[in-house]
Amino acid sequence: MSGSPSLLGPADVRRLATELGIRPTKTLGQNFVHDPNTVRRIVATAELTPDDVVVEVGPGLGSLTLALLPAAGHVYAVEIDPILAGALPATVATRASAVADRLTVLQRDAMRVGAADFADAAPTALVANLPYNVAVPVVLHLLAELPSLRHGLVMVQREVADRLAAAPGSKTYGIPSVKLAWYAKARRAGRVPPSVFWPVPNVDSGLVAFGRHDPPAGADRAATFAVVDAAFAQRRKTLRAALAGWAGAAAVATDILVAAGVDPVSRGETLTVDEFAAIAAAGMTRRVVASPPEPTIRPRAVRSLKRHEPHMATPAPPPRDSTADDRPQHDPRRNTTDAARPEKMEG
Repeated sequence: MSGSPSLLGPADVRRLATELGIRPTKTLGQNFVHDPNTVRRIVATAELTPDDVVVEVGPGLGSLTLALLPAAGHVYAVEIDPILAGALPATVATRASAVADRLTVLQRDAMRVGAADFADAAPTALVANLPYNVAVPVVLHLLAELPSLRHGLVMVQREVADRLAAAPGSKTYGIPSVKLAWYAKARRAGRVPPSVFWPVPNVDSGLVAFGRHDPPAGADRAATFAVVDAAFAQRRKTLRAALAGWAGAAAVATDILVAAGVDPVSRGETLTVDEFAAIAAAGMTRRVVASPPEPTIRPRAVRSLKRHEPHMATPAPPPRDSTADDRPQHDPRRNTTDAARPEKMEG
């Protein structure tokens, strides 16, 4: 590493917060890391190279930022709080002047950033202490919007870490597990105790590392994620039942599952992301091939056709039979024989 930044300790974090008038809020999920050894460990586990361009979401007072700058070629710090975003460059200039030019601060909501916000250099790594309340949406959003991201390490609530890195068949495997698996291979990378944060949270934290891979070949992400959402919305039901609403009927769901090579009585928690993608592909084929839309003619078009019909003379009525004038008229309503009654229609 180049440069020797002065990392923040507990006293430094509290002093900076006081100077800025910052009171950590649960709304923004603010828990500031104040242990230098923890941030060094995060950077080492992230396995950064001098060529990496890092996105850090929620830098806060700068504890992790100061440790990231010497290890990476550039760091984009995405901070939603305008006070913290405005103060970070000064903190870096004071405590890591040798690498201060590697920092770019974006005062943005991480859920709204996209590739256009990183025009100078495409990000290759995500390293962040993520706010607990938005951790999963932020990770998935950035992986979707920034295809240049190749790897990352995030610190999240321990239960969230378990879900993100869970494998099929485990109790914690669910929607976050499958959707992250679409983009990357994830693994647990360690535990972080509450004592390294200020204020001290009521839960443990965990590190999740991931490396990007190609999604299932030929699969549609939106269609696959719709199947995942439907499958886990009724987690305890078989896929035949859980996907009935998505497919339109349980019988249709069964046909789609069989076509995808998936047992209809299995459950979503046992499937890999490739199997969910196969179900989505079979569903798209089933709906296009087996149920083509019926052609319709709108009433307006029908009227238009009628206007262009050639004029036809109205035929004359048949000649009246004069011998029938005094005959009694037949009234079918008076006929009560079984043979003459209209058949009952079965509903």
